[in-house]
Amino acid sequence: MRSSNPVFSREGSFTRDTGYAGFTTGQQPGAADGHADNPYAAGPYANNPYGRQSHGGQLTDEQLVQLYQAPAAGPLDTGRMTMDDVVARTALTLLMLVAAGALAWFTVPVGNFGLAIGASLVAFVVGLVITFKRSVSPPLILTYAALEGFALGVVSKAFETMWDGIVIQAVLGTAAVFAAMLIAYRSGRIRVTPRFARIGIAMAMGFVILMTINLVAWMLGADLGLRSGPLGIVVGLIGIALGAFFLALDFNEIETGIRGGAPQQEAWRAAFGLTLSLVWIYLEMLRLIAILRGDD
Repeated sequence: MRSSNPVFSREGSFTRDTGYAGFTTGQQPGAADGHADNPYAAGPYANNPYGRQSHGGQLTDEQLVQLYQAPAAGPLDTGRMTMDDVVARTALTLLMLVAAGALAWFTVPVGNFGLAIGASLVAFVVGLVITFKRSVSPPLILTYAALEGFALGVVSKAFETMWDGIVIQAVLGTAAVFAAMLIAYRSGRIRVTPRFARIGIAMAMGFVILMTINLVAWMLGADLGLRSGPLGIVVGLIGIALGAFFLALDFNEIETGIRGGAPQQEAWRAAFGLTLSLVWIYLEMLRLIAILRGDD
């Protein structure tokens, strides 16, 4: 299955396993005794107190007590990705990101953006390796989360120094966007179609190119006004909308992967994609709130 999400659009990602467990629905022709041809009527299952019924087809009182006291059956480990796998891996990845961010917050002086830029560049390279690597590597994904979290910690501390309370506002805003997109996707209000994906990817590429041009201009001493004033607000809203679009792609790929029997290890790739989208939304939310608050 080819994905529209750049994170998942690699060969072999979220593919259906062709091996299926064998279940037969046909009934074997039986003799007078319904257990005569049962291959489990003898052997290790022959003495199972629940394998045959007694007293006219009813279990005895002792068998009922044993059945009631028996431990509940645990989940079947099929080796395929489940939603619990995705949630657990995503939580671990975000925990690593937050821990690294806290470390940078308490150890790096305000305004030391050199470390943040260095960590971001290394995280970018690691992200590319993860994206194009054939097999999933949890250590690389956790390394990316740590590097990205460290960079976010430095940037967040600088913003918090200038605008008190802006970090918690950005975190709450990011959580609100995530919750809104999840509800909209689960309710069917947003459907990821090929046309929807193509339009969104094209807009995202244009946005990235525009921001790159703005960054180069800023480094050369020019200001295009894309990160300040009314135009900056519009750009910020577009950035957050694109982050929400990436979340929709993530949800769709996760759902498709689970339904198609993707290997359990692919849950790490899903966690990586969700982390990328959430980091994007958080940064755009941070910039937008900074513009809206101005100099207060």
